[in-house]
Amino acid sequence: MSKSAEEQSRSQYFSEDDLAKLELNRIPRHVAIIPDGNRRWAEQKLQNLGSGHEAGADVLIDIVSAARDLGIKILTVYGFSTENWLRSEGEVSVILSVIQDYLTEQCPRMVESGIRLETIGDLSRFSDSFLNTVRETKQATEHCKEITLVLALNYGGRDEICRATKRLAEKCATGSLDPKQINEEMIREYMDSAPWPDPDLFIRTSGEYRISNYLLWQMAYTEIHIEEKFWPSYSPHDLLNAVIAFQSRNRRFGE
Repeated sequence: MSKSAEEQSRSQYFSEDDLAKLELNRIPRHVAIIPDGNRRWAEQKLQNLGSGHEAGADVLIDIVSAARDLGIKILTVYGFSTENWLRSEGEVSVILSVIQDYLTEQCPRMVESGIRLETIGDLSRFSDSFLNTVRETKQATEHCKEITLVLALNYGGRDEICRATKRLAEKCATGSLDPKQINEEMIREYMDSAPWPDPDLFIRTSGEYRISNYLLWQMAYTEIHIEEKFWPSYSPHDLLNAVIAFQSRNRRFGE
């Protein structure tokens, strides 16, 4: 048994029988998630919206750890979109507070579990307190190598493409870049997600068949899996089933 298989067999989330269902050489390296349905879950439970977002945060740490146990190396999660600012001021405050509390509370566990935090998105709009928490968590986990959790914060796919395009245009304007040199690989290098490969698998909860302005450039050839459950009800075994479904597909990359 290889080292990775030995590590997986000790998972707190999956039995050896669970892991035997997987082809270890076909684990998606990068999984992107839209954790949708916190509000509807709360409404269904007759609870306030804050309870829904808190329940969603509680699920996230288990899903990240479960992803690590499955051998997934990068998990990108839509934490706060550019469109989320259009929600009520009260709900925006709740969401950001939940994210900040999550990072503060889970940082020790992230370090212990080998979970590294990274972010994508335009962070300039957030408060100093929020940014300090993000920065401190990144610094505390920068040595972690088991899995990278990429939180998309004030992120929109179109906004990301616009920001990348502006940077390229500025280089062209100063004469340091010939427009004829611009190609897909160069554009990719100017995206927030440049350090990581494109997602292999995209998961959206709550049964919605939309990508909602998420990773528009990166998901050109990503496999899509829609889960009917609301995010607070999502479990490690749901993630396992999504990976099994992914492995049953023949990826064609546009061919």
